[in-house]
Amino acid sequence: MELLQGIYPDVSISKTSLHEDLEWCAKLMAANEPWITLQRSYEDSVNLLRDPVSEVYLLEQNNHRIGFVMIKLKGSFTGYIQTIVLNEEARNKGIGEAAIRYVEKLIFTVSPNVFICASSFNTGALKLYHSMGYEDIGLLKKLYHTRLR
Repeated sequence: MELLQGIYPDVSISKTSLHEDLEWCAKLMAANEPWITLQRSYEDSVNLLRDPVSEVYLLEQNNHRIGFVMIKLKGSFTGYIQTIVLNEEARNKGIGEAAIRYVEKLIFTVSPNVFICASSFNTGALKLYHSMGYEDIGLLKKLYHTRLR
């Protein structure tokens, strides 16, 4: 467990693969955007979190889970920040940015690039990513869950 650098010294981040942590993360995903609009279920989220190529980093504040970041450090999508989600109370406080900066450092040890995909309707995430210096490099057309067709 490591403390995040930034304005919240009581927020820690640690890699996890514990079943109960992944279940908590899946519930958080399924209850929030963009996963609601994309119709991603709890089961979909659990399956995504169990991907052996991905790493999940749990965020805790005062020993309470507040969110997580999922990244890829190997495979064909090395450098991908696949998912970041915080509970409602932890948003808009700089915690998400600090978490992204933390995983960027991990990614830069194995890749010269970091990338994030964001849904066009996820305006809060897009605002954060742009404020951190991320740029739009392309549009993935018709990339959506099959149940939305």
